Amino acid sequence: MSASLSAPSSGRESPARATRVPAWLREPLLHFLVLGACVFAVDRLVAERTDDPRVITIDAAVDAEVKAVFAEARKRDPNANEMDALRRVWLDNEVLYREGLALQVDLGDPTIRDRVIFKALNVIEAGLKLPPIDDAGLRAWFERNRGKYDEPPRYDFQEAVLPTDTPEPVLRAFAAGLNAGKPPGDVQAALNAFRGRPHPSIVQSYGEEFARALESSPPGEWRVLPSRDRLRVMRLEVITPARPADFEPLRNAIAQDWTDATMAEMRSAAVKALSAKYTIRRPGASQP
Repeated sequence: MSASLSAPSSGRESPARATRVPAWLREPLLHFLVLGACVFAVDRLVAERTDDPRVITIDAAVDAEVKAVFAEARKRDPNANEMDALRRVWLDNEVLYREGLALQVDLGDPTIRDRVIFKALNVIEAGLKLPPIDDAGLRAWFERNRGKYDEPPRYDFQEAVLPTDTPEPVLRAFAAGLNAGKPPGDVQAALNAFRGRPHPSIVQSYGEEFARALESSPPGEWRVLPSRDRLRVMRLEVITPARPADFEPLRNAIAQDWTDATMAEMRSAAVKALSAKYTIRRPGASQP
């Protein structure tokens, strides 16, 4: 059986600029409200309780529910930081829910928790006013958030796809043969080509260790690299350098992003202030 590399399939991403949004753990907490009833499907737990309405308990039942929904969505358990964030988001939603009940915005929407939360949030938002910002202030905000707008380095690379059970010595011999122009004659492989992949995309597909190894490889050389699930025969082709964003062409988009981020921060602050009205209990935790 002769060695061969079949025609490449393209892994090119969309030519549109891939906007890198901050990780959800660093976003203003209320941005997470878009998951609404999905993540916070613990209303049945709340409804079953007869606690003091000014006391909010974040207990094992809440932890188990948000952990289960997170695992279903992301196919893994949340880490400690993510669990803390999930609890904070649940608390914000619970405060909004109770404030909505106090404002009687539940009228016409009995037992529909997410609608009560959003109605309460709308009441809060109606009392907020955006602060003014001048050109210098907007440019300063842009500089602080450049990571969202700068074009990251991008990588073109290829993979010689061999059967997943191929032993490491065979993979290394195959890579050496490709570099010498004489791959082993009894091995066949398909060829996949990837274009314009940024670091986060590579990490998502193959893992952090693989991304570091690929990005530090000399272009044009086939190598056996460790990925998340197995060893792979890869060749880095071209690195497109990072390109800093220009403020002026993006001015309108930046202004809208500033508006959205500032309003989200103001909403979060308003909900945090409301939570001071409640006693928060965390059984088993050191803090109140």
